[in-house]
Amino acid sequence: MSTILDCTLRDGGYYNSWDFPFDLTNKYLSAMAASGVDIVELGLRSLINKGFKGANAFTTDSYINSLQVPNQLKVAVMINATEIVGDTDQNTVLSKLFPNDAAHSRVDVVRIACHVHEFVKALPACTWLKERGYIVGFNLMQIADRSQEEVENLALEASKYAIDALYFADSMGSMDPAQTTKIISWLRKHWEGAMGIHTHDNMGLALQNTIQAIDDGVTWLDATVTGMGRGPGNARTEELVIEIAEKRKLPIDMVPLMAVIEQFFKPMKNKCGWGSNPYYYLSGKYGIHPTYIQEMLSDSRYSEEDILAAINHLKVEGGKKYSANTLDASRHFYQGNGKGRWDPSSVLSGRDVLILGAGPGVAAHKLAIESFIKTKNPIVIALNTQSSVSQNLIDLRVACHPVRLLADCSAHVDLPQPLITPASMLPVDVIKSLDGKELLDFGLTVKADTIEFGTSTAVLPNSLVISYALAISSSGNANCIYLAGFDGYGAGDPRSKEMQDTLDLFNNTQKIEVMSVTPTTYRIPTSSIYAMQES
Repeated sequence: MSTILDCTLRDGGYYNSWDFPFDLTNKYLSAMAASGVDIVELGLRSLINKGFKGANAFTTDSYINSLQVPNQLKVAVMINATEIVGDTDQNTVLSKLFPNDAAHSRVDVVRIACHVHEFVKALPACTWLKERGYIVGFNLMQIADRSQEEVENLALEASKYAIDALYFADSMGSMDPAQTTKIISWLRKHWEGAMGIHTHDNMGLALQNTIQAIDDGVTWLDATVTGMGRGPGNARTEELVIEIAEKRKLPIDMVPLMAVIEQFFKPMKNKCGWGSNPYYYLSGKYGIHPTYIQEMLSDSRYSEEDILAAINHLKVEGGKKYSANTLDASRHFYQGNGKGRWDPSSVLSGRDVLILGAGPGVAAHKLAIESFIKTKNPIVIALNTQSSVSQNLIDLRVACHPVRLLADCSAHVDLPQPLITPASMLPVDVIKSLDGKELLDFGLTVKADTIEFGTSTAVLPNSLVISYALAISSSGNANCIYLAGFDGYGAGDPRSKEMQDTLDLFNNTQKIEVMSVTPTTYRIPTSSIYAMQES
C-alpha cells in the first residue's frame, strides 16, 4: 500500500524562509486530509537560528500544537544530518531537537536528510529515535551519480538498523524511469524494508519516475503542492493523489486542495517561479545542483547568456554541490592571464570616444547623437549589436561574453564594423561562428576589485561589456569618453549597483573623463547631447 507524504511546507520553505501564514497552513492541512495524503511534513526541525526564518524552519511541538491537524494525518519533520554528525555528541543534539518522546508529541515521523558521506555517521540516530517511539526515515541525497558498488554498500549499512523507510532523492533531477529502476534494484541487494522516493522535475519526469518507482515496489512517495520546492520543484501532489486514488480505488475530495492552490500557491508560483524550464532541464541533464539555477533566475544581474555560460562552466567544473563562490566564478568566463594582440592606441590615442549602450536613450535621442557624431567626429564604439544609430556612423563594436557572442554571431558577421573581442581567449565554437569577421584581439582577465590596463589587455572586476569598452578606451589613451544609452536599471535592480561600482572604480583609478550625454541614473558627470552639436 502506497504512503503519500506531502512535504510542501518543508521543501517549499526555501522560497519564503519557511514563513507560511497560519490560516493558510490550516487550510492546507484540511486539503491534504481530503485529497488522500497520509503524512504531512510540516517543516524542518533545527537548532540553527541565524537570520529570520518562519515557524516551519523549526517546527516545534508548541507550533504544531497550535495547528488544526486532522486526526487522519500523520505529522513528519525533517532534520539535516549535518546537525547530528558534527563534533557534538549525537544523542545530546537529538535530545535538544526532540525533548519529548513520540507519546507526548504530535510528531509521528522523523526523516533525516543525508548526503552520502554523512549516512553511516547519521544512522545511529535511528536507534535513539526508535527507542522514543518515532517512525524513522532516511533520505539519501544525490545518489543518482553513485556507482552500483557504492549504492549497494549504502543499502548494506542501512540494513543494520530498524529504519522504517529508506528514501533516495533524485537531487539533481537527472534520472529517468530506467535509472530509477536501476537504483531501486541496487538498493534491494541488501535492503528489504520499505523504500521511498523523492523526485525533482528538472526534465519533466518527476511524476513519471515516481510512478515507475511504485511499479518497482517503492511505497513511500513524496510530493508537494504545485511541485513547490527548490529549483524546478517536485512531483505535484495534486497529480500524485489522483494516481494513487485510482490504485486504491478510493474516492478523494480535490476541491479544498484546488481552492488552496488558487488562493495561495498559484500566485506564489507566479512570483517565485518554481517549475521546470530549459535551464532546469540542462541542470538535470548535466547533474548541476538546481539551486544554481534558482539563484540566477532570482537575480536580475544574470542575463540569459550569463545563465547559459554558468551552466557550460558548471558542467565542466562540477556543480553537484551548491557554492555561491562557484556561481560567481562561472559568471566570469575570463580567468587566468589575459592575452591580446591588438593595441587600441593605434586608433584611439588622443581621440574622443562615444560609447553607445543598449538603453532606450540611444533611440530616443538618435537625431541629436547622429548630429553630434557628424559635428565632433568622435570614435564611435557600439556595445554588442546596438544599431539604433546609422551604421555608417559607427566605427567599432565591442563584445566579450562568449555565449552572447555565439548568439549574436550571424548579426556580427553581417555588421560592417570590426569587432573588438578577446579573440585568442574565446572557445573554438565562437571563433568558428565568427569566421570571416574582422576581429581586433584585446585580452581580458577578470579579478575582483581590480582595474589594470596593458597595451593589448586589461584586468577588470567583471566581464561586463561596458567595463571592457572603458578598458579599451583607457588602454588606447583616449582623450574623453562619452556615454549614450546608459539609462540605468532602476534603484532596486542589483545590476545598477554592479554598474555603479564599475564606474566608481574606473573614475577613482583613471584620469580620463567619463561623461553621459543622455539621461542616466548613474552617479557620473552628465551633459546634454543637445548642447554639444555645434561645431
